[in-house]
Amino acid sequence: MSDLEAEYRLDYFAEEDFVRKECPSCGAHFWTRDHDRELCGEPPCEDYRFIGEESFAEPRSLEEMREAFLSYFEDNGHERITPYPVAANRWRDDVLLTQASIYDFQPLVTSGQTPPPANPLCISQPCIRMQDIDNVGKTGRHTMAFEMMGHHAFNVREDAEEEYAYEGEVYWKDETVEFCDGLFESLGADLEEITYIEDPWVGGGNAGPAIEVIYKGAELATLVFMCMEQDPDGDYEMKDGNTYSFMDTYVVDTGYGLERWTWMSQGTPTVYEAVYPEMISVLKEHAGIDHTDSEAELIHRTAKLAGRMDIDEAEDMATARREIADRLDVDVDHLTALMEPLEDIYAIADHCRALAYMFGDEIVPSNVGTGYLARMVLRRTKRLVDNVGIDAPLDELVDMQAERLGYENRDTIREIVRTEEAKYRDTLERGGRKVEQLAAEYADSDKPIPTEQLLELYDSHGIQPDMVAEIAADTDATVEVPDDFYSLVAARHDDAGDDGGDADRDERFADLPETEKLYYDNQERTEFEAVVIDVFEAEDGYDVVLDQTMFYPEGGGQPADHGTLASDETVAEVTDVQLVDDVVLHRTDSDPGKGEFVRGQIDADRRRQLMAHHTATHIIGHATRQVVGDHIRQAGAQKSTDSARLDVRHYDRLAREDIKEIERVANEMVRANHSVSQEWPHRNDAEAEYGFDLYQGGIPPGTNIRLIHVGDDVQACGGTHVSRTGEIGAIKILSTEPVQDGIERITFAAGEAAIEATQATEDSLYDAADVLDVNPEDVPDTAERFFTEWKQRGKELDRLKDELAEVRATAGAEEVEIDGQSVVVQRLDSDIDELRATANALVEEGSVAVLGSGAGGSAQFVVGVPDDAGINAGEVVSELAGRVGGGGGGPPDFAQGGGPDVDALDDALDDAPEILRGVLNA
Repeated sequence: MSDLEAEYRLDYFAEEDFVRKECPSCGAHFWTRDHDRELCGEPPCEDYRFIGEESFAEPRSLEEMREAFLSYFEDNGHERITPYPVAANRWRDDVLLTQASIYDFQPLVTSGQTPPPANPLCISQPCIRMQDIDNVGKTGRHTMAFEMMGHHAFNVREDAEEEYAYEGEVYWKDETVEFCDGLFESLGADLEEITYIEDPWVGGGNAGPAIEVIYKGAELATLVFMCMEQDPDGDYEMKDGNTYSFMDTYVVDTGYGLERWTWMSQGTPTVYEAVYPEMISVLKEHAGIDHTDSEAELIHRTAKLAGRMDIDEAEDMATARREIADRLDVDVDHLTALMEPLEDIYAIADHCRALAYMFGDEIVPSNVGTGYLARMVLRRTKRLVDNVGIDAPLDELVDMQAERLGYENRDTIREIVRTEEAKYRDTLERGGRKVEQLAAEYADSDKPIPTEQLLELYDSHGIQPDMVAEIAADTDATVEVPDDFYSLVAARHDDAGDDGGDADRDERFADLPETEKLYYDNQERTEFEAVVIDVFEAEDGYDVVLDQTMFYPEGGGQPADHGTLASDETVAEVTDVQLVDDVVLHRTDSDPGKGEFVRGQIDADRRRQLMAHHTATHIIGHATRQVVGDHIRQAGAQKSTDSARLDVRHYDRLAREDIKEIERVANEMVRANHSVSQEWPHRNDAEAEYGFDLYQGGIPPGTNIRLIHVGDDVQACGGTHVSRTGEIGAIKILSTEPVQDGIERITFAAGEAAIEATQATEDSLYDAADVLDVNPEDVPDTAERFFTEWKQRGKELDRLKDELAEVRATAGAEEVEIDGQSVVVQRLDSDIDELRATANALVEEGSVAVLGSGAGGSAQFVVGVPDDAGINAGEVVSELAGRVGGGGGGPPDFAQGGGPDVDALDDALDDAPEILRGVLNA
């Protein structure tokens, strides 16, 4: 099996007199200009050597360093690209958050399916990397929220057999390393201090040689050369255990950490002082932290060793802290007490930036996907704020970062934070009892509460592990929180999911030609002619493939067209239509015959109603954004002939006034009779003009994408639509409901369905008016009056039942004594409420109550037991109910049950004393 050593022997390294060495500490191979260097330079092999020093020609702020990078690469032939959102699921369906600048161009550009917006290009991309969350604040260098500056080039091999959206080589490894050296040199760095560590990259089925760029103990960049794909017959085995071979496309994927370059230029104790100086000052002030000169000096010394606090490298955090204390010759408890509050403050600053990115890019907190990750970060931040004792509202802290980042939706961001804080408080109140139960369960155990239980408590109830530890301490239960707890939580949710593809699809489809789709040419047309290319037997009919079709296949929440395929010999009913790759399958009830000429007829009424509902879905979504806010995004949609629904992401319930206004705005768009038009622009042009809000209903493939314009609303959409909004007639919102936390469902009807739905509502109103014998407009007041009277009568009835129960308990009941305990066994053919009330009255008098009823055609039992009676009511009811062919049970003091055999009721009650004695003796 081959390795990649030859891939690192660059002409540039030879020309610049680099030497290749092996680090005696970690075993990594690296390249350096310093022939006397022994170590690779990366912590923990070496410590930070730039803190308190001038490592570049001048210190730069975050903004200044970003501009220096982008300008350098612009001067070297790269085009500057506007950054994408941090929510990567806006343009791709395999990940949730943007974790690197290359995410912007995956999978369509890197695979060669579509061209990049420029080639080569440079960008400074905001990112959120959840797997680093537990390291934030501790190592001095890790940030969960960061900007990855990158320059990229997309290449195709000259001997490639397939066609790709770009061609030829722009540049490759030698030029990439030379650019990196050039950037360092332009900033005044000492090139002798740079080491280039060999570290092959693997991810997502691709791989390639990669180089970590280390300067004075800090990793400032990674240069990835993505050129391989997973191949069982490949010659190169990578660190994931799989084999790889070279592919036609090869991509320069670089990542330069903006925050670390800024840190390097300033030489501050940690990256956080370089990136968040104002916020850290504010947080210290609100937390009442003011270090003495000696404490500040110790913090400065500790910062140079903070790289050893990396959770991924250290044995554990306690050991790492102790090793640093030993190196500094200080008491570990003193060092811990000094550093932990400061580390929490660093994390709060970073997390607030992550929240500003998320909410600024209009991610809405929820229990799934990006919403879950946002909620997790917010709750952890809130806990840190409380731990340190910061007396500033969390929404103000997040707003500080949102203002610095230039977001315009700051009011919405603050409202989201406040709403989430309120939800969190409610969650903690409910979840605290669960923790107490769990702690009691493990109190007498020599085992700690399992990590899986801690993860589940956090997932289900938002209970953070240190809170579990506090509660558990009162019961002597132990809790061992893993250092990477929050990374484990994120790993549960940091995946967009994968349906596994269509690996089992019938191989016969591979040879079928693409079906010509006529439904985009004229969406009003409902008749066409075609040739049957092939017919497949299906479980409940046949799948018919035509050379062309007007039938719209199910997709984008729009059901398939129905209709017929008629030949000279037969008429086949089309009951479903599906798109498999580029082939349209028509499910029919009979075989029209392969090679036959057929006439297709679409159910025109069904098509028109589906078109109206699909266009109305765009209108409702647009109206909701207009009324509620730009953070509204589609979470799902479904259209049918009688109604449609749109699920939207929102941090609160939709109020009645919101719903009325959404309906008003939607119908304004209908009455304006806007043209509904389609176009097929280049994907890059569409994204540049309209952004990723285009992809409300999913991410379409292809270089050119279909856009639907409805007034000012523009969306990428593959569905069928009316030609003008006026054809819809009217839109009526039928209901709204929360389908899960953070997602509201709007159900509505359009066109004929709107009229039918309105008439159905009116019919219900008129029926109610007839029943109440009032005019329809008087129904609400009359119903409210009747309801008030009904409640009052119900209370009076309950009072009378209680009085009756007391009378029955003291008169006419036959009382017996069993082992010194008073017992009343009685048949009362009353409803279950009366039985319970009578039983309660008897128990208050100190008697065991065994009551039976045959009312309603079945046998019912209620058993009530006073305290300290020594009888389990659930066991007694279970035995009695079994004798009438049923079952029952309940707690020891009160239980009920029954069965269908009323004839056996009296015999069962006669046996009650014997049953009670048996329970007592047991």
